Amino acid sequence: MAKTALVISAHSADFVWRCGGAIALHADKGYEVTVICLSFGERGESAKLWKQPDMTLEKVKAARRVEAENAAKALGVHDIQFFDLGDYPLEVDREAKFRLVDVIRKVQPEFMLSHSRWDPYNTDHMYATKIAIEARMIAQAWGHNPGEKILGAPQLYLFEPHQTEQMEWKPDVFLDISPVWEKKWAAIQCMEGQEHLWHYYKNVAENRGNHFMRNSGGQSGGRKATHAEGFQSVFPRTVDEL
Repeated sequence: MAKTALVISAHSADFVWRCGGAIALHADKGYEVTVICLSFGERGESAKLWKQPDMTLEKVKAARRVEAENAAKALGVHDIQFFDLGDYPLEVDREAKFRLVDVIRKVQPEFMLSHSRWDPYNTDHMYATKIAIEARMIAQAWGHNPGEKILGAPQLYLFEPHQTEQMEWKPDVFLDISPVWEKKWAAIQCMEGQEHLWHYYKNVAENRGNHFMRNSGGQSGGRKATHAEGFQSVFPRTVDEL
């Protein structure tokens, strides 16, 4: 049975910029990666589309969906789901929350990925992580829909936000995505509505590649990585050796 992972993305492009490498790398390792887009980012993250004549909300949503589906294909995503809950602000009611819990229990992820816990520039992001943590908790509860298989205790990794210092985000994991960088770059270029971010996140991946090398041994035998992604783990990791 294939291992699984789950990404909870506030908007339809977030999973690409912030953990596209992790998705592609684990897909290559045989993981079935499910991506949940809580919204399309249609109001707040689609300025380029809104500048076009005769644009409507539904046209923007449709364009964003196609971009995300193309990016997901480039990364090897097993399943991408669009909850279409709206953005700016993102709001998740009880029904949608339980829908997310249903997905978590069905996927039974080895690990989960979502946003930083604080983001004063985009409250949709930190709200998505609040919901992810809450849904993870509910999925573990024996009394929620008794008889279903409950969730274990998958790690929740917080992927890199746009301005780390302002988001109080501090990575404790660096993942070498050098082998799949071209897949992530192809996925990034699918997000045509936010072309202004392409090279920013290319630079981030290159910088994190340097950090991976330094933290894997630096000049004294560190493993070279051209590109990497950083993550902050929420829960302690249990180990038998250091």
